Amino acid sequence: MIFAPLGPLLVIAPTERAVWAIAGLAPVALVIAATAPGAWVIAPVLGAALIALVVIDALLSGRNAGWDIHAPADTEIGQPVLLAVTARFAGGRRKAVQAALACDPRLAEAGRVTFTLSPEVDTPGWRGEAHVTPVRRGTAAITRAWLRWEGPLGLGARQVKVMQDKAVRIWPDLSPVRSKDLQTFLRNAQTGLIARRIRGEGTQFEALSEYEAGMDRRRIDWKASARHNHLYARENESERNNQIVFAFDCGQAMCEPVDGLPRIDRAVSAALTCAYVALKGGDKCALFGFAQTPQLMTPFIGDTRAFHRLQSAAAGLDYTAAEPNFTLALATLTTKLKRRSLVVVFSDFTDPTAAEIMVESLGRLANKHLVLFVTMADAELEELIAAPPGDIATLARSVTADTLAQQRKLVLQRLRRMGIDVIEAPWDAIGPQLIDRYFLIKNSEMIG
Repeated sequence: MIFAPLGPLLVIAPTERAVWAIAGLAPVALVIAATAPGAWVIAPVLGAALIALVVIDALLSGRNAGWDIHAPADTEIGQPVLLAVTARFAGGRRKAVQAALACDPRLAEAGRVTFTLSPEVDTPGWRGEAHVTPVRRGTAAITRAWLRWEGPLGLGARQVKVMQDKAVRIWPDLSPVRSKDLQTFLRNAQTGLIARRIRGEGTQFEALSEYEAGMDRRRIDWKASARHNHLYARENESERNNQIVFAFDCGQAMCEPVDGLPRIDRAVSAALTCAYVALKGGDKCALFGFAQTPQLMTPFIGDTRAFHRLQSAAAGLDYTAAEPNFTLALATLTTKLKRRSLVVVFSDFTDPTAAEIMVESLGRLANKHLVLFVTMADAELEELIAAPPGDIATLARSVTADTLAQQRKLVLQRLRRMGIDVIEAPWDAIGPQLIDRYFLIKNSEMIG
């Protein structure tokens, strides 16, 4: 997408070289004042001549005939984005051309992007490129832009400042969904791209067939076998149309970064990948977000053609620098679910006291639904624990980190004893483990 500048403001400014030249005139003026006081007029004349040279050099740089800012309308968090600026000039000679953008910090660090432009080979004009990596979801506005080009002597420059009213929408990262490994898996899996009935699993009766050696004896239908005086086995259809809810804690702990991106965004990427696989398998998926209050609850989606609705809803999950209210959130979710569902909860905690309410709320949710708790392993704690005890401070940090890690294990063990399945893994392993656990739960017919 091209952003055209509106309402340019042109100024002439000295370059860094000119500033150093002006600063160099100061000792010359002192020498003249000390050796020939009557010739003091030479110093201001030299200064005025240098200023005139700056203006002349800037005028020799030529006139700007237009410039454009190239940026995508949409991008994904954590993925490199190419921004470019192209400028055209009429007449004159230029030594250097630079550009800068002021934007939302979601798009670029410190909210500023700089460009160094160079002449294009095939077409007239100058072009500069920069790669930025968005660090948060949302809409990143580009508010101002500057273009600066220096004259042939490098003393004077012209500068244009324009206001911008453009934005780049930053979506959740879907690169795992587009990965070749996942697409190959879906093509080869039983619940892949070809919709067909899968016999031999599930609880929904499909047909009777003659029992053959090697079949599971538990599939024998004794009543039908007694009527026909021959062994018959049941063929069931694999369970489909299960309800899966991905619940996101958008509180303070999940907003902490892990490997450059907030934990909530790592969780969203893993959840959307698993949701895509579940939709391919014939199940229904919904998203639920909460912090101090519930943020969103999407309707259940049962078709991959509507997958973009889940992506759009996930992009609306806000970052909240406060502790989440698990009691209100999970109670609200329970009232919205009319049938038994698989609820995948993405959350994190720092100490058992903060986790107490979370555990109690998850326990009440697990009384009616199948709950899977997903949390990311704390790499920082592991690094502190493994650090060599070179001094007292390092040893104290290591002991404290080990205490927190043990308390974390106790909380997760308590969840498991309550019948809640738990996934704890590094952020880059959450997605594959979640998909594996989904298939395990689906094949074991635990949801219905």
